[in-house]
Amino acid sequence: MRNRAYLIILLLMIFMGACKTPALIEEPKMLNLPAFFGNAKDTTSIASLPWRNYFKDPLLQKLIDTALTNNQELMMVLQEIEMARNDIRVRQGMLLPFVTGRGGAGIDKVGRYTSQGAGDASTDISPGKKVPDWLTDQVAGAYAHWEIDIWKKLRNARQAAVQRYLATVEGKNFVITSLVSEIAGDYYELLALDNQLEIVRQSITLLKNALEVIRIQKEGAMVNELAVKKFEAEVFNYQGQEFEIIQKIRETENEINFLLARYPQPIERDKTLFINMTLPAVSAGIPSQLLQRRPDIRQAEMELAASRLDVKVARAEFYPSLELNGAQGLNAFRPDYLVRLPESMIFSLAGELTGPIFNRSAISAEYRNANARQIQSLYHYQQTILGAMKEVSTELSRIEKLQKIYELKSQEVEALSRSIDVSNELFKYARADYLEVLMTQRDGLESRLELIETRLQQMMATTHLYKYLGGGWN
Repeated sequence: MRNRAYLIILLLMIFMGACKTPALIEEPKMLNLPAFFGNAKDTTSIASLPWRNYFKDPLLQKLIDTALTNNQELMMVLQEIEMARNDIRVRQGMLLPFVTGRGGAGIDKVGRYTSQGAGDASTDISPGKKVPDWLTDQVAGAYAHWEIDIWKKLRNARQAAVQRYLATVEGKNFVITSLVSEIAGDYYELLALDNQLEIVRQSITLLKNALEVIRIQKEGAMVNELAVKKFEAEVFNYQGQEFEIIQKIRETENEINFLLARYPQPIERDKTLFINMTLPAVSAGIPSQLLQRRPDIRQAEMELAASRLDVKVARAEFYPSLELNGAQGLNAFRPDYLVRLPESMIFSLAGELTGPIFNRSAISAEYRNANARQIQSLYHYQQTILGAMKEVSTELSRIEKLQKIYELKSQEVEALSRSIDVSNELFKYARADYLEVLMTQRDGLESRLELIETRLQQMMATTHLYKYLGGGWN
């Protein structure tokens, strides 16, 4: 009775000492999302469109298809998904008993003048036969170990693995939408560079023709050598810009090929479409849709859910754990005795209740770390939402302002085009000097290049908005 009382007291000490957990810092409050993006009141979002419906250029679609098949970063993310899926299998297996098979043989000799040796010497194993001095040992059996999940520690660990698996899936979706957006942006930049190169080459041709006229006028003493050199310098300047644009085209093509996981080669494209491309209609929807559509927000949300489950797992480490151990098999010192049943049969079953009493600092530290990681995940989740709101708001404003800038730039290009014609006519009749002609042509070139740059910024802004709203992965 006294031994039983001691055992009960010991078990109570284990249980009470294990169940006491340290206090933790409370989670910060979640931020409330606004109802709309600024003054926008539309409830539909372009993010619901598949990327094929948003990017309608068939050559661009072909590039995106190739990237989604070959891109190395995407392939690496798929392997992360596979590893996360295997981690679920590991956690699921922890819930089940661990059963191992064992078979072996050995040889042993004990001293005759020991308690075991004396016992073996006086033991008859069959009529007229004693236990031999040299004993072999053969064993074959199954051994089991099972931790009973009474505090849901193992189930919470498995569920945390599931959440992290889902987070990796959302990570893959985020890579897809980023890849689609990056390829579209590089493609539009390539088209803009093609148009700028064409404008520079046209300007070079016009300047060369003007240079020939200036040289003829110099021979007729209408202008001096300074005018000729000024026009020559302008031709060299434009030719330098031509090579700069050609280099940028090569770099952009190489970047696209890199995303497509192929070696440098020309990118097929229609160079005549860019300046006349129709901008896609823009509708942002409402902020709450970001929580469902943006893969990075969904990934952060699932990582937060996993970190909360980690806290529960760490808390369960303070509680007593119940383990069952068992074995069943055959054991004998001669192979032919293994099949003699039930004499050679072995069997065991035991249960253990263990829990921390002293030196719990390591468990407490891991518990606090789990809580700190949970709070960190919450801040990361909130930061991701704030970043998404900032990106969408900025891009909506940029699209609105760029439209006004493009309209003004178009008027500027039209006015400067007329002024170039007027300056050329005035120069022919000596009513304008060569510097006025050069400055007017230079302003005209810069305005046309800036108009293309503004159109590129418009296309990039609509592409970025599609990504920031969570489009492209579905």
